[in-house]
Amino acid sequence: MHRRPLRTDLPRTQQLAQRAFATLERFLHIESVSGITLLIAAAAALIWANSPLAYGYHALWHLPVLIGIGDFAFSQSLHFWINDGLMTVFFLLVGMEIRREIHEGALSNLQQASLPIAAALGGVIVPALIYVGFNGAPARLPGWAIPTATDIAFAVGVLALLGRSIPVNIRVFLLALAIIDDVIAVLVIAFVYSGGLSYGGFGIAGAGILMILALQRAGIGSAYAYVLPGAVIWAGLWMTGAHPTLAGVVLGLMTPVVATAMREHPVDVVSRVATELRSGEVSKDPHEVAKPLRQLRLANRELLPPVVRVQMALHPWVAYGVMPLFALANAGVSLGGIDLTAGGAHLVTIGIALALIAGKPIGVISATWLMVRMGWGRLPPGASWAGICLVGLLAGIGFTMSIFVAMLAFADENLLGAAKLGVLIGSVVAACLGLCWGAVYTRRLKAHARP
Repeated sequence: MHRRPLRTDLPRTQQLAQRAFATLERFLHIESVSGITLLIAAAAALIWANSPLAYGYHALWHLPVLIGIGDFAFSQSLHFWINDGLMTVFFLLVGMEIRREIHEGALSNLQQASLPIAAALGGVIVPALIYVGFNGAPARLPGWAIPTATDIAFAVGVLALLGRSIPVNIRVFLLALAIIDDVIAVLVIAFVYSGGLSYGGFGIAGAGILMILALQRAGIGSAYAYVLPGAVIWAGLWMTGAHPTLAGVVLGLMTPVVATAMREHPVDVVSRVATELRSGEVSKDPHEVAKPLRQLRLANRELLPPVVRVQMALHPWVAYGVMPLFALANAGVSLGGIDLTAGGAHLVTIGIALALIAGKPIGVISATWLMVRMGWGRLPPGASWAGICLVGLLAGIGFTMSIFVAMLAFADENLLGAAKLGVLIGSVVAACLGLCWGAVYTRRLKAHARP
């Protein structure tokens, strides 16, 4: 068989293109960049919604988008398809992250998970109590869960800006806390903000789950095969009145954490097929070459477990597509259109902002201290109380999930605008406080590291 030209023989344009794509791929996996992208999208939405072009901003998200086949047509606004459709992919990543942590991460055993679980619970209870202290009125009370969530991408992105001197265990602790926060947020959405359920839809969702189990039993490893069952679960949950994005969590939790069983180990298949192709044992007939190439593609796919493979494939799309689009569609608060004097709206803004800025760090730090003090847990190796303080401050960044919960909590547009304003203020201030304390913390670490 003819050998392909070496890299040095490639045209210069092709070499430059390959380098550019490799650089772009590395760039897309930098966590701080995804957090900055999210912040830029939110800032753009805020500026757009308060500019002379504000009418176009609001009109855009109300554009009807129709999906239909034959006589069947399903029409919803662009806003609906972003918040209830695309955000399902975000929740799919959340579900897979939880699944991985349960299998081999911070949630794999109770002793290891006890400290971040306690910290997360403290970071949920204290902000909720602060909010309720300001907003006990029945009309404003449903927003109690808004300041309880932590935005993983934003918080980890800010942490990444502080550089590599931050101990690895501090980052792991923040990740574990944020994931447990997400678990609590998912449960709250399912049980608190999914009232008036129509149980007929659960049969359809159950059928989708059975389809997934059947595909897994048959050893189908292609992610594309699970799109239809996922859509069935989504439709079933939508019909029940539960938030349909929970379909992503269900699908993520069902994603296998081990590769599909094969008669031959994937590495052995790759080695064997490569040897056959190199030695010329395979005929040059395209039909003869197709079979070993199929084996090669299958082995290449099964080198990684599905939960890792799908997560890696979806991460750039979610980090640089779904989440910025969600921020652009939902962070556009018209400041001139909010009447903070009506219906206690100012208390909603103050309650949420204060709960994120002060409630989160107080809850996280106090719960962690109590666990260590009582002997029920101990700080991770290399972690200090200064690092736990940094985690507590960054946990106050509740951007994506907090805005999502706000839209479920308030039907009143004025209260919803006030809630979004509180989330934006609280998250930005928490990020700034985290960066300032992080700079002090890193200087201390570098000073201690000097001989």
